[in-house]
Amino acid sequence: MIALLLALALAVPQTIGIHHRWGAFRDDAPRRCYAIAQPVRSRVGTPFASVSNWPGVGLRNQLHVRLSRPRAERARVVLAVGERRFELKAGALDAWAADAQADRAIVAAMRGARSMSVETEAVSGAPFADVYALNGAATAIDAAALGCL
Repeated sequence: MIALLLALALAVPQTIGIHHRWGAFRDDAPRRCYAIAQPVRSRVGTPFASVSNWPGVGLRNQLHVRLSRPRAERARVVLAVGERRFELKAGALDAWAADAQADRAIVAAMRGARSMSVETEAVSGAPFADVYALNGAATAIDAAALGCL
Protein backbone atom coordinates (compact mmCIF):
# COMPACT_ATOMS: atom_id res chain seq x y z
CA MET A 1 0.00 0.00 0.00
CA ILE A 2 2.78 2.46 0.90
CA ALA A 3 4.63 1.61 -2.31
CA LEU A 4 1.47 2.33 -4.34
CA LEU A 5 0.96 5.71 -2.64
CA LEU A 6 4.61 6.59 -3.19
CA ALA A 7 4.36 5.63 -6.87
CA LEU A 8 1.23 7.77 -7.28
CA ALA A 9 2.89 10.73 -5.57
CA LEU A 10 5.87 10.47 -7.90
CA ALA A 11 3.61 10.25 -10.96
CA VAL A 12 2.00 13.65 -10.31
CA PRO A 13 3.51 16.25 -12.62
CA GLN A 14 5.18 19.29 -11.09
CA THR A 15 3.72 22.59 -12.22
CA ILE A 16 6.27 24.91 -13.80
CA GLY A 17 3.76 27.64 -14.63
CA ILE A 18 0.33 28.49 -16.03
CA HIS A 19 0.19 30.93 -18.95
CA HIS A 20 -3.37 31.80 -20.00
CA ARG A 21 -4.87 28.55 -21.38
CA TRP A 22 -1.49 26.76 -21.46
CA GLY A 23 0.32 25.08 -18.59
CA ALA A 24 3.95 23.97 -18.32
CA PHE A 25 4.70 20.81 -16.33
CA ARG A 26 7.54 18.43 -15.49
CA ASP A 27 7.57 14.69 -14.85
CA ASP A 28 10.62 13.00 -13.37
CA ALA A 29 10.15 9.34 -14.33
CA PRO A 30 10.74 9.37 -17.20
CA ARG A 31 12.08 12.90 -17.22
CA ARG A 32 10.05 15.13 -19.52
CA CYS A 33 8.70 18.66 -19.57
CA TYR A 34 5.75 19.80 -21.59
CA ALA A 35 3.37 22.63 -22.39
CA ILE A 36 -0.25 21.51 -22.63
CA ALA A 37 -3.72 22.94 -23.26
CA GLN A 38 -7.27 21.80 -23.78
CA PRO A 39 -9.37 23.00 -26.72
CA VAL A 40 -11.44 26.15 -26.35
CA ARG A 41 -14.61 24.03 -26.37
CA SER A 42 -14.91 20.31 -25.91
CA ARG A 43 -18.03 18.34 -25.18
CA VAL A 44 -16.60 14.87 -25.52
CA GLY A 45 -13.43 12.99 -24.60
CA THR A 46 -10.31 14.42 -22.98
CA PRO A 47 -8.58 16.17 -25.88
CA PHE A 48 -5.35 18.13 -25.53
CA ALA A 49 -2.42 19.51 -27.47
CA SER A 50 1.07 19.33 -26.01
CA VAL A 51 4.63 20.24 -26.91
CA SER A 52 7.10 18.03 -25.04
CA ASN A 53 10.81 17.76 -24.33
CA TRP A 54 12.26 14.32 -23.53
CA PRO A 55 15.94 14.95 -22.64
CA GLY A 56 16.67 11.25 -22.05
CA VAL A 57 15.97 10.42 -25.69
CA GLY A 58 17.02 13.75 -27.24
CA LEU A 59 13.56 14.95 -28.30
CA ARG A 60 12.70 18.66 -28.18
CA ASN A 61 9.46 20.47 -28.93
CA GLN A 62 7.58 17.34 -29.99
CA LEU A 63 3.90 17.94 -30.80
CA HIS A 64 1.28 15.47 -29.56
CA VAL A 65 -2.46 15.91 -30.01
CA ARG A 66 -5.21 13.85 -28.39
CA LEU A 67 -8.37 14.13 -30.50
CA SER A 68 -11.77 14.74 -28.92
CA ARG A 69 -13.22 11.64 -30.59
CA PRO A 70 -11.92 8.66 -32.56
CA ARG A 71 -11.16 9.43 -36.20
CA ALA A 72 -12.20 7.41 -39.22
CA GLU A 73 -9.54 4.89 -40.17
CA ARG A 74 -8.51 6.52 -43.45
CA ALA A 75 -9.23 10.14 -42.50
CA ARG A 76 -6.41 12.67 -42.77
CA VAL A 77 -5.57 14.79 -39.72
CA VAL A 78 -4.64 18.37 -40.57
CA LEU A 79 -3.28 20.91 -38.12
CA ALA A 80 -4.03 24.50 -39.12
CA VAL A 81 -1.90 27.14 -37.39
CA GLY A 82 -2.70 30.59 -38.66
CA GLU A 83 -2.30 30.35 -42.44
CA ARG A 84 -0.08 27.23 -42.30
CA ARG A 85 -1.33 23.65 -42.73
CA PHE A 86 0.45 20.50 -41.55
CA GLU A 87 -0.64 16.93 -42.17
CA LEU A 88 -0.13 14.86 -39.02
CA LYS A 89 0.53 11.14 -38.55
CA ALA A 90 -2.33 9.68 -36.56
CA GLY A 91 -3.69 6.72 -34.68
CA ALA A 92 -7.33 6.37 -33.66
CA LEU A 93 -7.17 9.15 -31.02
CA ASP A 94 -3.65 10.60 -31.18
CA ALA A 95 -1.67 12.56 -33.76
CA TRP A 96 1.93 13.74 -34.13
CA ALA A 97 4.08 15.71 -36.52
CA ALA A 98 5.69 13.64 -39.26
CA ASP A 99 9.25 14.34 -38.05
CA ALA A 100 11.47 16.72 -36.03
CA GLN A 101 11.57 19.24 -38.89
CA ALA A 102 7.76 19.40 -38.93
CA ASP A 103 7.75 19.77 -35.13
CA ARG A 104 10.07 22.79 -35.42
CA ALA A 105 7.91 24.36 -38.15
CA ILE A 106 4.72 23.79 -36.12
CA VAL A 107 6.16 25.33 -32.95
CA ALA A 108 7.47 28.31 -34.95
CA ALA A 109 4.01 28.79 -36.47
CA MET A 110 2.37 28.50 -33.03
CA ARG A 111 4.54 31.36 -31.76
CA GLY A 112 3.10 33.76 -34.31
CA ALA A 113 -0.55 32.68 -34.46
CA ARG A 114 -3.62 33.37 -32.35
CA SER A 115 -5.21 29.93 -32.69
CA MET A 116 -4.81 26.49 -34.16
CA SER A 117 -7.21 23.73 -35.08
CA VAL A 118 -6.91 20.00 -35.55
CA GLU A 119 -9.30 18.85 -38.25
CA THR A 120 -10.33 15.32 -39.24
CA GLU A 121 -13.33 13.06 -39.72
CA ALA A 122 -15.00 11.04 -36.96
CA VAL A 123 -15.75 7.34 -37.25
CA SER A 124 -19.33 8.37 -38.06
CA GLY A 125 -18.08 10.24 -41.13
CA ALA A 126 -18.83 13.69 -39.70
CA PRO A 127 -16.00 16.22 -39.89
CA PHE A 128 -14.86 17.84 -36.64
CA ALA A 129 -12.21 20.25 -35.43
CA ASP A 130 -10.63 20.84 -32.03
CA VAL A 131 -9.68 24.52 -31.70
CA TYR A 132 -6.96 25.85 -29.38
CA ALA A 133 -6.23 29.43 -28.34
CA LEU A 134 -2.48 30.09 -28.55
CA ASN A 135 -2.32 33.01 -26.11
CA GLY A 136 0.35 31.90 -23.61
CA ALA A 137 1.52 28.92 -25.68
CA ALA A 138 4.97 30.36 -26.52
CA THR A 139 5.64 31.22 -22.87
CA ALA A 140 4.53 27.76 -21.71
CA ILE A 141 6.65 26.06 -24.40
CA ASP A 142 9.70 28.09 -23.33
CA ALA A 143 9.05 27.39 -19.64
CA ALA A 144 8.78 23.65 -20.34
CA ALA A 145 12.04 23.71 -22.30
CA LEU A 146 13.83 25.49 -19.43
CA GLY A 147 12.29 23.07 -16.92
CA CYS A 148 14.23 20.17 -18.42
CA LEU A 149 17.68 21.77 -18.70
